[in-house]
Amino acid sequence: MTEKALRLGTRRSKLAMAQSGQVADAVSQVTGRPVELVEITTYGDVSREQLAQIGGTGVFVAALREALLRGEVDFAVHSLKDLPTAQPDGLVLAAVPEREDPRDVLIARDGLKFTDLPRGARIGTGAPRRMAQLNAYARAHGMEIETVAIRGNVDTRIGFVRSGELDAVVLAAAGLSRLGRHDEVTDSLSVDTVLPAPGQGALAIECSAHDAELIAALGELDDPFTRAAVTAERSLLAALEAGCSAPVGALADLLADGQTVKEMRLRGVVGTTDGSTLVQLSTTGPVPETHEAALALGRELATEMLAQGAAGLMGERAH
Repeated sequence: MTEKALRLGTRRSKLAMAQSGQVADAVSQVTGRPVELVEITTYGDVSREQLAQIGGTGVFVAALREALLRGEVDFAVHSLKDLPTAQPDGLVLAAVPEREDPRDVLIARDGLKFTDLPRGARIGTGAPRRMAQLNAYARAHGMEIETVAIRGNVDTRIGFVRSGELDAVVLAAAGLSRLGRHDEVTDSLSVDTVLPAPGQGALAIECSAHDAELIAALGELDDPFTRAAVTAERSLLAALEAGCSAPVGALADLLADGQTVKEMRLRGVVGTTDGSTLVQLSTTGPVPETHEAALALGRELATEMLAQGAAGLMGERAH
């Protein structure tokens, strides 16, 4: 008798389906069981409002979590940057697989790079974080750009450039890579120019806290370095009391000496959308060996950023 299929809850967007499909294959390999995708529509998928207006935190996640808690699906795959920082009772983050490229990338008309964009270029993005950093970079380097708030899936966003409505759009490298569309990128934005969203490029695999067997199986897909990095980034976000739609960028990366990983560096930024004020700091410490140590790294940097006035730059603080 064949084992019953595991039900994987996923959003319906092309990107969510692509990344869930990749996780489904990996889970099938470690469990020996078939995995079927269960498509769930979330509020973030149907609402036409700006993400920042509908409370960016969790709009894509709530429906998936409800389906998990009701037992309609066995596990769910999220883009980690969409997950609220508080973990709900009854659910566990069973695995954070190895992260894709965390950077933001530019898709511009005529194959242009960011620094080659014409004066007054219109750049589309839905993220206040990206706007703040792009505008700050432009100010510092004598560029004139206009950031334009957009929504929609990858096709819609790239369509604004193809139609000539915008000169460029900024998207996450990882999403394009999972959709097999990385060849459309005209420029990769250095993390020194734009720090990504906390957890960007990483996936989160969540399941019921009561299914020990499934937790153990999914745990085989966990990458400890990625988990430590995103835990530190999300701890920074939580300590700043900021939601996913706040203009906060963060990236933890490993500093290696030859083949030996020595330390983890955590960088954080928060700024006003027009880029006139940024608080940008970093801290370096031993690679966190425990969940608590990774949380502490994020909290430590957040404390320093708040001391430099970060709180006043975030607009609405999440509660």
